[in-house]
Order: sequence, then structure tokens, then C-alpha cells
Amino acid sequence: MDSQTLLDKYSPVLKRHWLPLSLGFVGLIFLGYGLIALFGSSDSSNDVVFEPQEDSVLSSKVSSSATARQLVVDVEGAVLKPGVHNVPSDSRLQDALIAAGGLSSDADRDWVTKNLNLAIKVTDGAKIYIPKVGEEIESIKGIKSIKGGDAEDIININSASEHELDSLPGVGPVTAQKIINGRQYSSIDELLSKKIVGSKVFEQIKEKITLY
Repeated sequence: MDSQTLLDKYSPVLKRHWLPLSLGFVGLIFLGYGLIALFGSSDSSNDVVFEPQEDSVLSSKVSSSATARQLVVDVEGAVLKPGVHNVPSDSRLQDALIAAGGLSSDADRDWVTKNLNLAIKVTDGAKIYIPKVGEEIESIKGIKSIKGGDAEDIININSASEHELDSLPGVGPVTAQKIINGRQYSSIDELLSKKIVGSKVFEQIKEKITLY
């Protein structure tokens, strides 16, 4: 059957149904374009590169900076490694003593138990002194404050015993124990800010106390 015969045979059908057939043909064209676009976009998605978020990078840098921050403390006396040590920023007094190798065999452990709060946070630049057994610890041996021609011992509020603190004017056993429980101090003004003593007592003792 030649093409002319086929054309003559189906021509009436094509004329009768030309509109649906035309719409179907156009639909096939759009379908073809849609499939090409779909597969084309799938291939190009392989080229997408995800960059790290700036916030996550910044957070990582802040975390590293916080980890690197340290305090410098001076631990002297009856410890295995006396001297200046670096400790993490959130260290307690016990951590500072560990950094110094711990207490030596001749350390006065009873004095440490009674006078030091090992759970208190250390401050940058703090000095900690651990006495030996039988050693009478004072604030700074040999340092005097001259008032009215009389030489007076300066009391170290970071290391003095309850008896020594009790000798300060306006300070009794209860306040002396509060001073001990509030250690370590980075400034004598912390006696006021921590509400250890009142302003009246502080004025009486501020020339008689020290930190080192």
C-alpha cells in the first residue's frame, strides 16, 4: 500500500479529528522539553558545592580561644613544684595545688584543712603559700607597716589563720571564718564586694591587711 492510498484512506479521519490530534502532538512536544529540563537539572546538581557557614566557623574560633585562656598563679611553700604555674581559667584552688605537684611530705595539712577553701576559684595573679609543719605563717614575713612610729605586722587575708584574722580590729571569730571561707581574694576590696565585712570594719583594717 503506497503513501497516496494511505493518505486517501485516513484523510477523512484526520479532517474529522484534527483538533484533538493537534493538541496531542503539541502535548508530546512539551512533554519532551520537560523531560530534557528534568534530566539536565539533575546532572548540574552534581556541581553544587556547600560552603561552611560563617557562624559555625566563628563559633569554632571562639571555642578555641576560650580553651586557650589561662590564669597565672604563684604557688609557694611546702609543695613539690613551687613557682609560677599556668592553670585553666575555671580552675579551683585544688587545681592550682595539683599544678604545683601537690603538697610535699612536710606540708602542714592540718593548717590547709582549717584555713584554705580548696573549692574556691583562683584568680589571675593569685599567690598561694603552703606552710610546713611547725611553721608559723604570717602575711609577709619581715614586711611592716609604719603607723605612728610603731611597726605592725601586715595580715595576709589569703593565708592568715583564724587566730591572726581575729587579731584585726572589729574582726571576731565569726568574721575571721567568713574571711577564710571567701578565699582566694584578688583585691582587699573584695571583702566589701563579697559582703564579708562592713564598710566601718573595712576602714579599720584596710591598712593592716594585704594579699601577698
